Parts: sequence; C-alpha cells; structure tokens
Amino acid sequence: MAGRRDRSQQLRGSRIAIAILIGIFIGCICAVLFPNGFFNSKSSLSATERLSKSSNKVGSSACESPERVKMLKSDFVSLSEKNAELKKQIRELTQKLQLAEQGSDSARKQVLALGTQIKAGPFGTVKSLRTNPTILPDESVNPRLAKILEEIAVDKEVIVALANANVKAMLEVQIASIKRVGIKNYLVVALDDYIENFCKENDVAYYKRDPDKDVDTVGKTGGNHAVSGLKFRVLREFLQLGYGVLLSDVDIVFLQNPFSHLYRDSDVESMSDGHDNHTAYGFNDVFDEPSMGWARYAHTMRIWVFNSGFFYLRPTIPAIELLDRVADRLSKAKVWDQAVFNEELFYPSHPEYIALHASKRVMDMYEFMNSKVLFKTVRKNHELKKKVKPVIVHVNYHPDKLYRMQAVVEFYVNGKQDALDSFPDGSE
Repeated sequence: MAGRRDRSQQLRGSRIAIAILIGIFIGCICAVLFPNGFFNSKSSLSATERLSKSSNKVGSSACESPERVKMLKSDFVSLSEKNAELKKQIRELTQKLQLAEQGSDSARKQVLALGTQIKAGPFGTVKSLRTNPTILPDESVNPRLAKILEEIAVDKEVIVALANANVKAMLEVQIASIKRVGIKNYLVVALDDYIENFCKENDVAYYKRDPDKDVDTVGKTGGNHAVSGLKFRVLREFLQLGYGVLLSDVDIVFLQNPFSHLYRDSDVESMSDGHDNHTAYGFNDVFDEPSMGWARYAHTMRIWVFNSGFFYLRPTIPAIELLDRVADRLSKAKVWDQAVFNEELFYPSHPEYIALHASKRVMDMYEFMNSKVLFKTVRKNHELKKKVKPVIVHVNYHPDKLYRMQAVVEFYVNGKQDALDSFPDGSE
C-alpha cells in the first residue's frame, strides 16, 4: 500500500510539473503574439496581422525600401517557425500527460464502455463475464476466402489444417478420418501446388493464399514445426471474417465431430500437453528451500502447456491480439511457437509489460487426447481402454507419427485390440 501511495504521489507530481510547463509555453506564445497585452486597443492586433498589414502597406507604397520588405518577411518566417516549434512541444507534453493518466484510468473506462455499471449481488451469486463479444465481420479483408468459408462453414465455424508436400502422408490419414466421421466444415490451407492438386483430386475443400514471400518460403519447404508456426499469421483473416476456427495440425486423427464437444465460453479453448488431472488442469507445487528455515516452503502454481497444434479460437479481439503477439515474436526470433503461444496466454502484467487479457479453457484430456496419455496410460488400463473413445488423438509426443496414427485408426475404428501394443511408451 505504501508503494502504491508513493506511485500515486509521483504521478500527481508529474502532472503538476507537466501542467506548469504547458502554462509556460502558452505564456511564451502570448508574449510573442501580444507583446502589449490582450486589452491594449492600439496594439491588440496579433503579430501575424501586423505583419500582414505591413506587407500590404509595402505592396501599396512605393516609398518602402526593399530592405524593409525583406526584414518584415524574415520576421514573419522566424515567428512562424517559433510558433510551430511551440505547438510541437505542447503536443508532445500533452501526449505524455495522457500516457501518465492511462495507467490509472484506462481500465475503468474500458469496463464502462462494455456496458452499464451494476451492483454486486449477495454472497455466492456473483459471476464475472467469461465470454467476450465477437467482432463485426469484415469481408473486405479477403473476399475470396470469405466466399469459400460461406460455402463450407457450419454455424460460422471451420476446422483449418495447414499442409505442404512434406506432410502429405499424414494429411491423407487425417482426411480419411474427417470423411469417416462426416465432418463437412474442414478446410486445408495448401502451402504449395502439390497439396493444392492433391485436394482437387480428392474433393477436399482447400484455400491457396495469395503470394507472400515470408510465408511461401517456409510453407513450401518447412518441416512440421516450421509450418506450425505459420498458422498464427494465416488464421487472422479467418477471425476477421467472423468465423470460429478450430486449428488442427496434420498429425491428428478425428474419431468424433469435435464441434459437439466445445464449450465456446472462452476466447481460447485448447487441448493440453498434460497427462493427468494435475498436469492438464493445474496444481499447487510446493518448492522447498531448507536454508530459509521457517519460510522454507513456497507455493507455486503449475500447469502443463496448452498444445498449439489443436485449439479453438472465437472471433474476438483478444483472440486476434493473441495471434498478432505470437506472429510478431516469431518473426523476430527463432523460438518454438508453442512456447510463445503459452507465454502470451499465461504471463501476467508486470512492470514494463502489459499482458494479454484473453479468457481460456483446457479441453478434456481424455476427449482431446495427446499421444502420451494414450500410450502411457490408456492402452495399459483395461477400463480406460475399453470405455474411453476420444474425440481426437494427437500424436504430438512421438516422432513416428504416421505409424502411430495408422495404429490409432486400427484400434479405434477397425477394432484391432493389439494395434497399439508394439509401440514403446516414448521414442527410441
């Protein structure tokens, strides 16, 4: 509280200093333009008006010397320059003052802009808003994509997968699973001509982006991780057009329609890399530092990361800001897109950093199953193996992706009970 009061006093002090500076500059302007005061009837004309009249006299009188004309013009230019400089300084000071005020008042103004103020209800009845309003669609962003989405989307939602020739075999397995389940609103973003032709031949809806050097270089030659990082740039237009997007990497097998299992109450709804209730949904991790004596135990909150290969975004401002933040950071440094994705979602605001204010939800780890859960837990538990049928299986933990995807189809679709048994828990 003392620190907060100190910051408040410093802010008030800075406001007073800025106000004094503004007053001094305004006084300088007045001194230049009104050297004899505001109310002197004989000299109430502004410096500009006097110079204008003097110039008129010069033009109408043959008696004025050329030196006098040159001097008056020089004075006029000098005063104009000083006036422009003073205006610039006042504008800069005003901006600094506005920035200083934003920290304390902008949050309140944003809340007021969202709706009328209400009173809090009785204890236990108060629930905060979790669902942000969707944006107003703007078809001018990409009319061609808008037309495609209008034809294939269901309830303004679509599954989007990015693919190039390097992942064609996995894409085939995924498309077969999509058709088997009967999902209609599925779209492949073709990153090269090979995938475009493949989609045409197999009657799969696709979208080929307009030429973009930055995207095309990675899109045509990049591997699984490199292509995965492109999605944060590509998906923005989908959201701007007003569509909810379920992003899917190609190493995913669909066993049910995922849209029947979404909550749609958050900006971001993502599957987890966690493998049990604690790691998937969060837990209190106690850090022990014996040298601290009585205060040796420090409580920390931990959760395993959201998987950036399968997540649902509602078309909201926070969701678009998330894409912008991640895409910007990926363009400036060689970092893993999933790490950046989670840092932007979870890091709180702190000095010199304003966090993303996006609501988020973790998907059910048995419905939206990662391959660690499947191969380390489910296949070894008779009850889970028998009763659990996931919505999707994401082979994200294992490099032999294609073979494990095929085994998932054999087990869950064709009923081959030993289809998963030959694989190790991890990678060899």
